[in-house]
Amino acid sequence: MATRGRPRTFDPDVALRQALDLFWERGYEGTSLSDLAQAMGIASASIYACFGSKEELFRQVMTLYGATQGEPPRRALREEPTAREAIHAMLRATADQITQSDAPHYCMLILAAPTGALENHAVREYLADIRRSMYDENRDRLTRGVKDGDLPDQPEILDAMARYYTTVVQGLSIQARDGATRADLETVITCALAAWDTLTAEPTTTGP
Repeated sequence: MATRGRPRTFDPDVALRQALDLFWERGYEGTSLSDLAQAMGIASASIYACFGSKEELFRQVMTLYGATQGEPPRRALREEPTAREAIHAMLRATADQITQSDAPHYCMLILAAPTGALENHAVREYLADIRRSMYDENRDRLTRGVKDGDLPDQPEILDAMARYYTTVVQGLSIQARDGATRADLETVITCALAAWDTLTAEPTTTGP
């Protein structure tokens, strides 16, 4: 049976990458549907037919972003042998990704839609949920460090460390957006890792 409708004359994967580049450059609210149509080389009707609304397209873009730009830091968390090495490698991979010469110098999760119109609240909450998952991933890696014997079993300290290093990741993005170089970010990472021994030290006890 013949397929109804006109066949697509564009590659959805290529178009999605083009949409990613534009959203990354301009942010969510700074990107209009007509901008997307022009960048993707397709009609607005084709965007709706293939990807849904602008918000749905953005969600697909962020899935692609997470699978590409977001993968090196997550891989570092998974693959480095100790918790300290994992956090260190995660921070360095983040700095590498947000200072690439051929891409905007910031993380889309942090700065693609920090504020905006009320009707875009769902987009901001969507990004906030992903950012909260960054804390969960860091917390899970530190918990694994306890099981591996890398870290003392102090849940409140692990919570604080996960929050702290997640905050460092987010701060790196803002610094890069504002012009910090890769070398500048390395000094921040060095300072953040200098706190590790203090944060993970066993509590001392004193006599009566």
